[in-house]
Amino acid sequence: MAEEKKKGGGIGELLAYAGDRKCLTYLGMGLSATSQLLSFGPYVCIWFVARDLIAVAPDWDAAVGIATYGWWAVGFALASIVVYFAGLMCTHLAAFRCASNIRKATSDHLLKLPLGYFDARATGELRRIVDGCAASTETLLAHMLPDISGAVAMVVGLLVLLGAFDWRLGAACLVPVVISFAAMATMMSGKGGEFMKAYMGALVRMNKAGTEYVRGIPVVKVFQQTVHSFKAFHEAIIDYAHMAQDYAGTFCRTPQVVNLTALNGLVAFFLPVALLLAPGEADFARFVTNFAFYSIFSAVVPTAMTKLMFVGEASQMSADSLARIRGIMGAEPLAVSPAPKRPAGNGVRFEDVSFTYEGAEAPAVDHVSFDVPVGSTLALVGPSGGGKSTCASLIPRFWDATAGRVLVGGVDVRDVDPHELMDHVAFVFQTNKLFRRTLADNVRAARPDATDEEVRAALAAAQCDDIVAKLPRGIDTMLGPGGAYLSGGEVQRVALARAILKDAPIVVLDEATAFADPENEALIQRAFTHLAKGRTVVMIAHRLSTVVGADKIVVLDRGRVAESGTHEALLAKGGLYAKMWADYERAASWKISATVVDAAADAVAAKGGEV
Repeated sequence: MAEEKKKGGGIGELLAYAGDRKCLTYLGMGLSATSQLLSFGPYVCIWFVARDLIAVAPDWDAAVGIATYGWWAVGFALASIVVYFAGLMCTHLAAFRCASNIRKATSDHLLKLPLGYFDARATGELRRIVDGCAASTETLLAHMLPDISGAVAMVVGLLVLLGAFDWRLGAACLVPVVISFAAMATMMSGKGGEFMKAYMGALVRMNKAGTEYVRGIPVVKVFQQTVHSFKAFHEAIIDYAHMAQDYAGTFCRTPQVVNLTALNGLVAFFLPVALLLAPGEADFARFVTNFAFYSIFSAVVPTAMTKLMFVGEASQMSADSLARIRGIMGAEPLAVSPAPKRPAGNGVRFEDVSFTYEGAEAPAVDHVSFDVPVGSTLALVGPSGGGKSTCASLIPRFWDATAGRVLVGGVDVRDVDPHELMDHVAFVFQTNKLFRRTLADNVRAARPDATDEEVRAALAAAQCDDIVAKLPRGIDTMLGPGGAYLSGGEVQRVALARAILKDAPIVVLDEATAFADPENEALIQRAFTHLAKGRTVVMIAHRLSTVVGADKIVVLDRGRVAESGTHEALLAKGGLYAKMWADYERAASWKISATVVDAAADAVAAKGGEV
């Protein structure tokens, strides 16, 4: 299906998403064209009225067919409206199905991508593509395609009317149409096409930067900053404004002036023609009738051409949206082995593993090897940027190793079914998210079929009894807006409860105590003890006190293994770990002495300030 959409290209690719409702688009376009032709009916009736009145002038009562023509004109007008409405109903049904299927297809494809894909892309950017780009296609399919068919029908009708009444006056009416087409082609091609791509890119950037800004508002308020503190957001707005002003003011001004002048001044084209032709007309009454017809009919032309102009804009936006949707759909999903293997145990092994992020020059992990036996705890420590989190993310296949192998139970993780691998691994990150659901639902996210008793047991094991006790409805209390809020340390304990409830044999802990206060850290450490019992644990920590009891410590520096061993053995080596431990002890014992405070106060007072 994806290959079929890719081959279709453009409108065909979009309509492929409409499925069995694709035919409604073509039906709607046909009805719109029919509606446009029916809308000519009243003008033709007016011509007949003018013809009969001029023929019997000044004996107006002799024109007996006037009322009949009037009713025919009303009938044509009503029929045109009804048919156009039916056409829009058809195209809207197809457009809504198309946009819905685009959202479903992109969302479904995102679920198949490695989790690392989402770390590399902002949520605002993905939301804009999945939701905003799908919505932008609705305008094209629901309104613009029927308008295109209507405009084509208008041109065809004009050509027919050229011969039916007076081809010379009809040709004069077509001159502004040709000028309008040329002006719109100038705006929509070349720099115009590049602008639409830049315009959609600017919207994505503003959406991305705006999301980051909204999330950072608490920081802005605390430090009394302005929007300028969020340089990316400010620059995204300014760049968008300058780009739009430059395009509209510099590139589009002249073509649009020509376009509007030609369309709204249409009478200026055929009036001189009429004045030149009038003296030589043998049947002057018929000529005046034809002139009256084209004078009235010319009002249709600007409306139809304006619709075409918006069609060009919508088609460019849809083309760019489709390109961005292709960007998501073209991302390689997580590879699934055709003959998946089951892990023979719960041990973890890295065999000469290397990994480089897309676009990076240096590898984040460079020829790393270590072994985590079943039921043991391995700690990854080292300077920031050393590759600790990257190593941890390779175990559950957030990314696949560029070289080497990551083994779980003796099997390369790439040969394990992704669902089974996820069942084998539980994670606790340094920043965890709670849903706007009840406490029970948040914990039950790890295992949806868990009973309330199992949820309570997991919460108790994660040292969350005090959290449950303070909530008004216990585990049935809603969290988030309109409900209760938890502190950072409490959120971490709830995340641990999730991991405990999942009961996975392998646990990955990434800086799980990073934002916890001393009281919460003590409770989290107790929860760790329960979580690690009988499980294989890979933990990352900057607080070295949390890894002292690990069975093995691997020190990573610049993506490589600098040293490894137990806490005591590494201290005895006097290497990088020993230096980090000494720095940690100094930081842990550091405090502001009374002498330092007094000296600071004296310095401020000496400058005439207040303490």
